[in-house]
Amino acid sequence: MSDNSRAALLALISVALMSLAWAVTKAAVVEYHVLQVLFFRQAIVLSSTLPQIKRHFPESLKTKQPLLHGLRLIGAFVGLSCSIWAVSLLPLTTATTLGFSQTFFMAILAALFLSEHVGIHRIGAITVGFIGVLIVVRPGGEGLASIGVLAAIAGALGAAVAFTCVKTLSQTESTATLLAYQTIVIGSVAATSMLWFWKTPDLTGWLLLMSVGLLSAPAQWIGVTAVRLGESSLLANIQYSKLIYAGILGYLFFNEVPDRFTVLGACVIIASAFYIFHREATRARGERVKTNY
Repeated sequence: MSDNSRAALLALISVALMSLAWAVTKAAVVEYHVLQVLFFRQAIVLSSTLPQIKRHFPESLKTKQPLLHGLRLIGAFVGLSCSIWAVSLLPLTTATTLGFSQTFFMAILAALFLSEHVGIHRIGAITVGFIGVLIVVRPGGEGLASIGVLAAIAGALGAAVAFTCVKTLSQTESTATLLAYQTIVIGSVAATSMLWFWKTPDLTGWLLLMSVGLLSAPAQWIGVTAVRLGESSLLANIQYSKLIYAGILGYLFFNEVPDRFTVLGACVIIASAFYIFHREATRARGERVKTNY
C-alpha cells in the first residue's frame, strides 16, 4: 500500500472519530457547560501528549516566539470553545458545513501575514465560498443574527488564526513544544473556569464527558500521522467526508435532517475549497518541475 493510500485510510478513520466526538459533544452540552466539556477534552488530550512532552522536557517548554504562541493559543481557544458552542445550538451538519469556512479565512490570513500570493483564481474561490456560507445562514431569515451561526464562524476564524500561527511556528518550534503549549494552556484556562461552571456529572455524564476526550485524542494523533504520510491536497479533500458522517450521526442520534439550503451551501463551499487546494497542488507541482530543471 502506498503512503498516499495509507494516509487516506488513516484520514478517514481520524475524521470518523472526530465526527463521533462532535456528536458526543452535542449530547454532552445539553447538560454541561461548554467550558466543562472543553476541560474534559483537553485533560484527556493532555494525558495522551504527556509522554512526548516529558521526553523532550524542559526543551518542550522553551520557545523563541512567545507572542506568536499567545496569538495561536487565543485562536485555538476561540476555535475550540466556539465550535463546541455552535454544535450545541445548530444541527450537526450545519455546524460542520460552516466550519469549512476555515479554509477561506486561512487563505486570507496567509495572504495578509505570510505573504502568500493571492491571484484572481483564489480571490474568485474565496468569493464563491463566502456565497456558500451565505446560502447556509440565509440572511433575512434567522441569518447572521443567529448566535449559533456567529459561534460557528467565530470558531472557524479562531481555528484559521491558530493554523496560520502554527505554520510559522513549525519552522522554529518542535512538535513537542507546539503540543505542550496548546494542551497545557488551554486545559488550564478551561480548568480555571470550573470554579464557576463545574457541575458534578452523573454516570451518564461521566461517560459522555470522558468519551469526548477519548475520541478526540486518537483522532488527533491518527490525523497527524496521516498528514506526515500523504499529500495535503488529498487529505484536505478527505476532510469533506465530515459532512457525510455529520449527516448520518445527526439523523441517527438527534433526528436531524439537513435542509436544502444547507445541502446547497455545502456543495458550493466544498467546490470552492476544492478548487483552492487543486490550484495550490498544481502550482506546487509546477514549482517542483522547474526546480528539477
